[in-house]
Amino acid sequence: MPAFSEGRALSYRGSGVSTWGGRPGSTHLEGFLPLCYDTRLPMKLLPTRNSTLALHRAGFASVPAMLDYAAEGETGVTFYNAKGEQLSALAWREIRDRAHVAARKLIGAGFARGERILITADTWPGFFEAFFGAQYAGLLPVPVSIPVGIGGKDAYLDQLRRQFAASGAVAAVGLDDLAGYLADAADEFPAVRLHGGMDVLHSLPEKPVDLRPLGADDLCYIQFSSGSTRHPHGVQITQRALMANLAGMVGPAGLGVVEGDRAVSWLPLYHDMGLIGFLMAPLSTQISIDYLTPRDFARRPMQWLNLISRNRGTISYSPSFGYDLAVRRGAAQVPPDLDLSSWRHAGIGGDMVRADVLERFAATFEPFGFNRKAFIPSYGMAEVCLAITFCPHDTGVRTDTVERTALAEAQRAVPAADPADDHKARRFVICGRVLPGHRLEVRDSEGSVLPDRAVGRIFVSGPSIMPGYFGEPEASREVLSDGWLDTGDLGYMLDGEIVVTGRAKDLIIVNGRNVWPQDIEWAIEARRVVKNGDAAAFSIDTGEGERVVVAVLARVSGDEARATLARDVAGAVREAIAVDCDVALVPPTLGLPTTSSGKLSRARTKANYLAGLYAPKPAAA
Repeated sequence: MPAFSEGRALSYRGSGVSTWGGRPGSTHLEGFLPLCYDTRLPMKLLPTRNSTLALHRAGFASVPAMLDYAAEGETGVTFYNAKGEQLSALAWREIRDRAHVAARKLIGAGFARGERILITADTWPGFFEAFFGAQYAGLLPVPVSIPVGIGGKDAYLDQLRRQFAASGAVAAVGLDDLAGYLADAADEFPAVRLHGGMDVLHSLPEKPVDLRPLGADDLCYIQFSSGSTRHPHGVQITQRALMANLAGMVGPAGLGVVEGDRAVSWLPLYHDMGLIGFLMAPLSTQISIDYLTPRDFARRPMQWLNLISRNRGTISYSPSFGYDLAVRRGAAQVPPDLDLSSWRHAGIGGDMVRADVLERFAATFEPFGFNRKAFIPSYGMAEVCLAITFCPHDTGVRTDTVERTALAEAQRAVPAADPADDHKARRFVICGRVLPGHRLEVRDSEGSVLPDRAVGRIFVSGPSIMPGYFGEPEASREVLSDGWLDTGDLGYMLDGEIVVTGRAKDLIIVNGRNVWPQDIEWAIEARRVVKNGDAAAFSIDTGEGERVVVAVLARVSGDEARATLARDVAGAVREAIAVDCDVALVPPTLGLPTTSSGKLSRARTKANYLAGLYAPKPAAA
């Protein structure tokens, strides 16, 4: 069993215990290995199948009930580092037993049922102990992200403070290296009675108290949606909604989990796709999971595929950018014995699905056993727990190519006369049918349901819908009405399936034309003007109309090189989209802001631009 190291910081308010080994400095966890592992201990590969426990595909009343059942078998979770070395392995039984101990400590410390505990959700055993311990103690976990990228200490502290305020958390635990951040953020909230690394939880006495697990009628946890880091909305995830979403996800209309499946994931556990898709869903079907941390995947994306190959993984998911990274950084490092033939469900979600990226991935890895029909495009969001739609199995990526002019001017997805003409045609990926027991509609601005190929706002209803944002009734009313959720996304229906075209708030309207920002960004990337992910498009109101702005990372030096970059960007936009734009050159030291799940945040990029953080470079004629 893995050993836990000594914590760097402890603080338990009211106990008289308070030791401190240093304030947060320049540690930003890039390539950081949590201090919770002892790699000298003997490891084991947890089995893919339970020898006696029958597969129970969802249908539980609560998360504690799921874990109680899975704990009767031999499967569980295994953690790996960037070199593919096994760090720790925990059977579901061990996770349950540790969670029971943690729950008795929390109850014994006087925490009341329903109080919130903030947990830094890195991919490590401590998160499982704290998250499930809270479930058995009747507390609500609040998973939050860890620092990402270079710099950003102040931004991360600001984010933590906002999440403390939004959730009303009275405790916070997590990685030892983040204990100082938690301390600084918690200082402003007198109600926070416990904070620190995992040792602060371990140091509490375990008292002989009865467990009080969360049940079917309770909330389950609070999920901060990935786009809400500046003004966080805490999505209330109920036990019933989660169970309904899991039933759809793992059932025949979703992933169709069967005995012998094994999950592999690098997705962050503070994001809904990581937490529900690759913790809750495998738990609900008692299958084993092999984990990489997101930063280890970013450093060595080939290890993701190596784990699938080596452990015969069958289900793994990624946003499009993960597949792109695997090709760009991993293609030159493919081991000769790589075998991806076991991978039967290669899911895509979490952002706009890019057909070109997936086609490159398939072409690169088909020689190593990958089946392009394994791709399963899907659509979802935290406000519906996770999943809304799935594509049928064994159909791969299916696309619909439409006329750009009709899409921009009439909001109609008219089939393209010449699909190969990128200047006149726009290709979208079809994202599948809504889960059983749920409904999906595309509506116009008056609320009327639109016919096929008419672009409008996507609405969803069903048992997976959140009851609202925690403590924010007005924000909840803005998106919820008569049991329907306004997703904020735009799209159109096609023979009973949804085609997502983008976020309504990101849509750029120029001279009556609808322009999708990703079209601008992809056009720039396609012409090799900048690297993938180095451009963000948005519009500003000049007082005389909307003006398109493109912020790009300027990985060049010197006035002449910078001016050339600006001209090339503007030229690519003019050629592909037929609009003029201003170009803002962003120093690489600043970078482009992202959400907690790593997606580009156009809203924050625009805010930075308007605040004067990026020096605008007007487009040359």
